[in-house]
Amino acid sequence: MMKIFWQPFANEGKRQIANYIRRQFGLNSKKIFMEKVDETARMLMSNPYIGAIDPYYSDRTFTYRSIIVNGLNKMVYRIDGDFIYIVDFWDTRREPQRQASKTE
Repeated sequence: MMKIFWQPFANEGKRQIANYIRRQFGLNSKKIFMEKVDETARMLMSNPYIGAIDPYYSDRTFTYRSIIVNGLNKMVYRIDGDFIYIVDFWDTRREPQRQASKTE
């Protein structure tokens, strides 16, 4: 089974979204969101190619894939051997090219 590594930028994006959900919708909604994030990460461990190749990252050295977590949030990752690096996590309502340009 593959191993997952959350890059700092992705962790920060996830934290910001979780805090927004808590402020706007309450602690229970934040908990549901975090459970969905964990479920998606576990799913990637057993089926890493489930995410589509993300066109916003096509100019990079690595091939980046993304998967929508809960209808509004995107988890961007790359596969390297037996490792999955989650490199970005952002709200799909934001301008996608600007969001993608921030990721290394």
